[in-house]
Amino acid sequence: MRPPGRYAALAQRVDTASKDGLLRRLRMVEPLGGTTARVDGRVVTLFCTNDYLGLADHPEIQAAWRGSGAGASRLVSGNRPAHVALEEALGQLYGRPATLFGSGFTANLGLLSTVVGPDDTVASDALNHASIIDGLRLSGAKKVILDHGRADIPAGTRLAVVEGVYSMDGDILDLPRYFGDHWLAVDEAHGFGCLGPGGRGAAYAKGVVPDFVMGTLGKALGVVGAFVIGPPELRELLVSFGRSFVYTTGLPEPVARAALVGLRLADDERRERLATNTRRLRMGLWQVGAEALGHAHVVPVVTGERTMAVSEALLDRGYYAPGIRWPTVPRGQERVRMTVSAAHTDDQIDGLVEALDGALRAIPTR
Repeated sequence: MRPPGRYAALAQRVDTASKDGLLRRLRMVEPLGGTTARVDGRVVTLFCTNDYLGLADHPEIQAAWRGSGAGASRLVSGNRPAHVALEEALGQLYGRPATLFGSGFTANLGLLSTVVGPDDTVASDALNHASIIDGLRLSGAKKVILDHGRADIPAGTRLAVVEGVYSMDGDILDLPRYFGDHWLAVDEAHGFGCLGPGGRGAAYAKGVVPDFVMGTLGKALGVVGAFVIGPPELRELLVSFGRSFVYTTGLPEPVARAALVGLRLADDERRERLATNTRRLRMGLWQVGAEALGHAHVVPVVTGERTMAVSEALLDRGYYAPGIRWPTVPRGQERVRMTVSAAHTDDQIDGLVEALDGALRAIPTR
């Protein structure tokens, strides 16, 4: 029997987080098809999913979910034909080798801890994702934190790393300004499949070919996992020394098969529909005085201290768009973060605008 108080330190942390309003909870989301789901028992329209092209429940992708788990690291016995086929297809799209990872987080850990080390200096945007921050920590590289959007990269920098679309602000940087003698890595988690020629991402949309690209399979393609694009030398190093590649089980075969189908279905027609829906939502918000940050398919509206109340009010009105709080965003910049899908209808978008306008009017700023 464990002695009383064994976990008192953990309990104290939970209590403190609860008093500060920082504890998070998991909601039960039961998909009902398309952009509709039952959330905690209420049927709502989802404006929080990263299924940007509406492919997650596409019948061809559902039919592709067959095969087994890899059972081991790909270096042991887990390298399957489905992995090879998906990497080849991604390599053809980008014109350089692709390497699969289990998630965007592990892809950034593997990439950044492999390409730079303690003798290198890396310039990293202040709003970069936690996976980039942790990947650089693991690398041991010296970090120069750039104010968001500032491309004043110091001489002697080995690598600059930014995101294609910033997931909390919905903005896209002036990426050509980040190109130089140093290497450039762009995290295209929210840009891959949605932007640029062939869906290669925000960098390619601006005419920039980064040295390294990270893209995810769990957003625009509707499955799970991620990949890294780079020169052949990077592929060799990741397979031999990328810790989050070497020491983990390969993606399940069904995931790779479904992603391969998603890559084929992620076409220009769906990307244009996503762009049209994004314009409609942003214009609607502007018309009711709820102007959003950024200009991409991630659509945040800063609502400050009333954020969680506004999010709950939206849920009551039939729309699920979670509130984002500190420490994910700075204090005072709390926001309701909406994401657009090519699968949303005009009525759903207009209804969200009306619901948000009503919620903001009903919940005044303190």
